[in-house]
Formats: sequence, C-alpha cells, structure tokens
Amino acid sequence: MSDLAKDTKKTSYLRWGGSLLTIILLVYLFSRQGWGEIIDAIRQIPVWHIILALLLTIISRLAVAGRWYALLAVTEMGVSWWRTLQLTFAGLFASNFLPTTVGGDVVRLAGAVQLKLDSAISAASLVIDRLVGLFGMVLVVPFGAGPLWAWLVTAQGWKDAFSTSSLFFRGIGQKKLWVRIRDLFSRLVKSFSLWRDHPASLFVSLGMTGLHMLCLYSSIALLLNGMDDPMPLWLIGGLWSFVYLVTLLPISINGYGVQEISMTLIFTNVGGISMKSGLTIALLIRTLQMLASLPGAAFVPSILVGIRQDERKDA
Repeated sequence: MSDLAKDTKKTSYLRWGGSLLTIILLVYLFSRQGWGEIIDAIRQIPVWHIILALLLTIISRLAVAGRWYALLAVTEMGVSWWRTLQLTFAGLFASNFLPTTVGGDVVRLAGAVQLKLDSAISAASLVIDRLVGLFGMVLVVPFGAGPLWAWLVTAQGWKDAFSTSSLFFRGIGQKKLWVRIRDLFSRLVKSFSLWRDHPASLFVSLGMTGLHMLCLYSSIALLLNGMDDPMPLWLIGGLWSFVYLVTLLPISINGYGVQEISMTLIFTNVGGISMKSGLTIALLIRTLQMLASLPGAAFVPSILVGIRQDERKDA
C-alpha cells in the first residue's frame, strides 16, 4: 500500500473516530440537560419563527450557489445558473446526508466534470469559493474575539477550552497541521491567478457570502428570541466565525458533532445563553441546514454513479 493510500486511510479512520467521539459527547450533553427540556424549548419558539428561519436558511443556500456562480461566470465555460444551483444543492445534500469521506466539494467537482466542464478550472473555482467563504467569516472574527478572549483568560475558560479541544487535537500532529496550512496557502496563490483579471467576480462572490452570513446569523437570532434568550446579531456573527473555523479541522465526517459541541460551548460560555438554549439552537441549525439541502437529493444519485464508474476505471 502506498504512503498516500495509508495517509488517506488513516485520515478516514481519524474522521470516523472523531465523528463517533463528538456525537457521543453531544448525546451526553443532551442527556445531562434533559431531552424534555430541549423539547420544551423547541415548543416555546413560535411556529412563524421556525418557518422564517427555514426561509432564511434556504436564501443562504441560494447565496452560496450565487457565490460559486459569480466565480464560474468569468471562466467562459458557459455554465448556467440553473446548473450551478443543481450542483451546489447536490454538494450540500452530500455534506448533510451522506456520512462518507466523499464531501460536498467532491460531488460538485464530479458533477462539473460530467457536464464536460474543464476539471482544472472547476477545481480551482471550488478552492476560491471556499476561500472567499473563509475570508467572509474571518471579517467578522473581531466581533467575537473580545468576548471569547475575556472568557479564555479566566481560569475556568482555559480549563473548559483545553478539555474540549484536547479531544479534537490528539489525532492531529503539529507537523501535519502546518503542512495543511502550507498547502492551503499554495493553492490560494495558484488559484487566485485565474481570477486576478476579474476582481469584480470576487467582490460579487464576497457579496453573496455576506448575504449567506446575514441570513444565517438572522435565523439564529430569530430562534434565540423565540426561546426568550436573545443575543445581539453582531455577537452571533463573531462567535459563529469561531465555530466555523473549528469545523474546518479534519476531525469529523462533515463536521458532525463538532459544529454542535463547539457552538454549544462558545454560545453558552461566551454568548451568555443557557445550556438548554445552546443545545437547542445547535440542534435546530443543523436540522434547518439539512432540510434546506433536501432538493439536492434529486441530483446526487447520477453524480455518485459517475464517481463510482471513475473509481472502477482507475482501479
């Protein structure tokens, strides 16, 4: 077995193990809080709050598709908005419902290749798409950095953060983490050259990211208000940016468990909401994201068939 295959297999085991561990921890937190209290918290939210939060989540998904489309539009590959929307929702569905190492970006790339789009340019557009999304999140980090730091400088804050994060980092060596950062920067430099002559597309893409973020933060604020445990929109954005950065760590399949635990930990300890509200909002956001990605189910099967056929050919 080659070194690459061994590393891939090891990473797969790490992610499955991380997913299992975080889900167990999440179930433990729910059991400690009490399922009855979680259900009561959900019932407390007005129905129209939940419906509006779902609509905002759908709009945020459309904005994510718009972000990628703005990047693809300058490549002169002739991809339509409808096709971009299909591939985006297929990727979102794969990320939310297919607990495998075949992530949403792999599904999007496979779909683009099946449409006879240039594979190299399509892959580069996905890299830029991710980096634009990451850049958007980084822009709101300052809004949450102050409160997060204030919590961390307390003895209990350091203790809670270390006890939680140590579970995540045990399987990731410092050397490997540095290699990942270096590779990410290298891809950024190579990919950005394709769009440096079209800065307008980058600004439009960033604008779509802003719309996506606004809808996400507004849906969280709406649900928290429904539970009578409000939090300022600016603080929600700042704290979610750290949740997003944590979920980027390759320690879980599709971020299962990691997003929920990190959101609960940060929003309760730093945002000041109750543990009940933290667990409830983490559960609801994941549920809304899954519901909003359901249209992708219509497009995933044909793409997965193509991926399996390509794997057989390579074998």
